[in-house]
Amino acid sequence: MAKQVAVVTGANKGIGLAIVQGLCKAGYAGDIILTARNEKLGQETLQKLKSEGFNNVLFHRLDICDQTSAEGLRKFLDKNYGGLDVLINNAGIAFKVDATEPFGEQAEVTMRTNFWGTLWASKALLPLLRPNARVVNVSSFFSKRALDKCSPELQAKFRSADISEEELCGLMGEFVVAAQNGNHEAKGWPNTAYGATKVTPNTAYGITKVTLNKAYGITKVGIAVLLVYLTATALSSAGWRNGAVPYPGACSGPDAGG
Repeated sequence: MAKQVAVVTGANKGIGLAIVQGLCKAGYAGDIILTARNEKLGQETLQKLKSEGFNNVLFHRLDICDQTSAEGLRKFLDKNYGGLDVLINNAGIAFKVDATEPFGEQAEVTMRTNFWGTLWASKALLPLLRPNARVVNVSSFFSKRALDKCSPELQAKFRSADISEEELCGLMGEFVVAAQNGNHEAKGWPNTAYGATKVTPNTAYGITKVTLNKAYGITKVGIAVLLVYLTATALSSAGWRNGAVPYPGACSGPDAGG
């Protein structure tokens, strides 16, 4: 029987690192692949975990915005494990509250990582899932706040059980264009780049399930969305220090998030 393996994206710090540590402490029987886009930081985190006695953790570089990088991880998993048992999509970024970059730029950069990057990485790795595998998409309670600020028309689209992957991708593209044109609020979008990338946790759940079934014939896979609320991480610590009430991902720049 092939050895079990779990992959956690964006895991060199914050929530991703905590998930890796949690899997280790829970006695996960297989290997745990800690991924991060920064090789140096990933290796340093790996050594820290090894010093804590977590010897079933390995590091593999993954930049979810680079489809070649995702394909490299897919090949590594296929060659060494012949499949994948747990996929935890955690990697993500957010700009600081006081970021000076134009909002249109923030929207494009954040969407490229949080939505498109997660989608690309998932499409590379989903075909490896074995029967009874698990997929977890880490989101934020800020997703509900952002969704509530969308127009009724947009809310209906995002909450539709029939929305397709193509429709969802189109909506995400429309937000970026509207943000760059400066009329995103007039078109019914929230005034937050991070929030706009997080309005789709339930939609992402449904599309992940449909994609697995239709594209790969995989049906026996558990899919979940983990909503994180008011957690002090590298993405929120700046807000705490400045006395603001933080939300996950609200206060860090685009160099954070593994």
